[in-house]
Amino acid sequence: MSDSPQVLPYGSWPSPITAADVAKGAVRLGFPVLVGGADADAPPDVWWLEGRPAEGGRQVIVSAERGDLLPAPWNARTRVHEYGGLSFLPLADGLLFTEWSDQRIYHLAGAGSQPRPLTPTPAHPAALRYADPVLSPDGGEVWCVREEHADPSAPSTGITRAIVGIPLDGSAAEDETRVRVIVSGSQFLAFPTPSPDGEKLAWIAWDHPNMPWDATELRVGELAQGVVQSWRKVLGGHHESVLEPAWAEADQIYAISDRSGWWNLYVVNVLGTVAPKPLARRDEEFAGPLWQLGYRHYGVLDDGKLVVLHGDADEKLGILDPATSMIDDFELPFTHWQPAISHRGRYLAGVAGSAAVPNAVVRVDLQTGDHVVLRWAADDLPADDYLPRPHTATFEGPGGRDVHAHVSAPRNPDARAPAGELPPFIVFVHGGPTSSSPPLLNLEHAYFTSRGIGVIDIDYGGSSGYGREYRERLRGQWGIVDVEDCVAAAQALAKAGEADAERLAIRGGSAGGWTTLAALTGTDAFGAGTSYFGVAELLRFAKDTHDFESRYLDGLVGPLPEAHDLYVQRAPLSHVDEVSCPVLLLQGLDDHIVPPSQAEMFRDALVAKGIRHAYLAFEGEQHGFRKAENVIASLEAEVSFYGQVFGFTPPGIPLLELS
Repeated sequence: MSDSPQVLPYGSWPSPITAADVAKGAVRLGFPVLVGGADADAPPDVWWLEGRPAEGGRQVIVSAERGDLLPAPWNARTRVHEYGGLSFLPLADGLLFTEWSDQRIYHLAGAGSQPRPLTPTPAHPAALRYADPVLSPDGGEVWCVREEHADPSAPSTGITRAIVGIPLDGSAAEDETRVRVIVSGSQFLAFPTPSPDGEKLAWIAWDHPNMPWDATELRVGELAQGVVQSWRKVLGGHHESVLEPAWAEADQIYAISDRSGWWNLYVVNVLGTVAPKPLARRDEEFAGPLWQLGYRHYGVLDDGKLVVLHGDADEKLGILDPATSMIDDFELPFTHWQPAISHRGRYLAGVAGSAAVPNAVVRVDLQTGDHVVLRWAADDLPADDYLPRPHTATFEGPGGRDVHAHVSAPRNPDARAPAGELPPFIVFVHGGPTSSSPPLLNLEHAYFTSRGIGVIDIDYGGSSGYGREYRERLRGQWGIVDVEDCVAAAQALAKAGEADAERLAIRGGSAGGWTTLAALTGTDAFGAGTSYFGVAELLRFAKDTHDFESRYLDGLVGPLPEAHDLYVQRAPLSHVDEVSCPVLLLQGLDDHIVPPSQAEMFRDALVAKGIRHAYLAFEGEQHGFRKAENVIASLEAEVSFYGQVFGFTPPGIPLLELS
């Protein structure tokens, strides 16, 4: 840090934050579980999943007390729904996990031992996939969601799902008949939740064309010989999303429903003799969209109270008293929690962060409110003066609608811009599109802001965290409302004198890539755009994408074949002639969610039209880059791209060749 800042154009500021730092700080932390803790005076251990870019994205099961529990090359990652989710379960004699390479469940007895399979070898590689495991009431089996593919090369056909029981003695590894189907009958199932007495099973079910944030059902079935004999719907249905069942008593169950317009907690009588009762009716969210199996936003404590996550752009951890509907929040330095918390006795484990601190695995004492950080996602942070300080803003979109966003201005103590120069800004468009971008400390953002490039994260209409009405602004309007909101926010920032209107860029991944390409082909608001594995065309995408999202477009655009012409008209690929600025495309070649064909078709159209562009494809990458070398290559390419388009030279960055 220098005493006298250099006067340098925005974008050319020297930064101590390298792409390698971003890759190193991109450790993925998730699904913490409290283990042990029989001694009331000693806090339990915490295990979690840790995705490591330096190890090719391998997911390791880590213990706060014992370190790595899963030796290389084992990789605890499930492919159910392609997005995966909870893939391990602690046991009294070790742990079990779903292995990425073959998707079988394995049992690891302890240090020095080798994993042994618990599930059979499928007829086709990775054709049997398992997620969201729980221990059976008698402790002799693991119950989980199984996804069966008749032909894994056809990602959206011939797929069935069931909740199954798998014996822990290993007998099913050689005899597939030992795997018992507990319940099936729906295209999608989640949250297998046995009652404490072992006589009932609760679960969530839904079918195409719904997504789990559209319409789901909470079902409760009677068990006999480990199989559901009959079941009843106790909550949910058309235009109601129900999530996360947890037993309250033998005839009562908790669940989260958005029937009020917000995901709130309810207590439900399983016999249907009493109407569902809200525990704390609030215009805020107690849950989020179910993108991965195994999410948990609350837990039932020993004294009958509930520990809950709740809020909107900022989340709080609190104790909800069902008797009074009051919530007593903890004073903690975290404003966002990953959607999977675990509790045991007086302790809770979660992954949390804020705009000031990176994500971390934390353990909270629910009696005292004290917390301890067990693992930071980023160990070595740059000095605070180089990090962005996002502030939340609400802009006015078309028709006067609110558009929520988080703005991070350029920040670097070693440099300042010439008088009168306004900074370039990048609009970051989150994926999903049913998702959100909370204001969190983000080294990827810092990579740009420390170089003199501003960042604005847009929670466009359709984003989660603001209630069902805000979420459903995108129904039938994908490629319209999201684009309009991104343009409105960026132009408002420029009008306020905070950004250079001639140097606005837009970038996004997956659904965010779609919005990026739609904005470049449908407006002239941006001077450059970067699509990470984005959707460019809809008819082939609907055919090629995986089963979980294969009917997502019904709600976002319209059902086929009725909406065939709209699919063609709405697609960015149909309007490449209208692109007037350079485009950067980045794609993983093993992506089963947005296949490489999407980027390649758009690349070919850019070539045919003579539009400046670059296309970088990465071997071995799936949906979202996990390997350190690819994170580095893509970020350096991106900042070089903006420099060439907007007229600045980022120091120390290799030049990206534009075609």
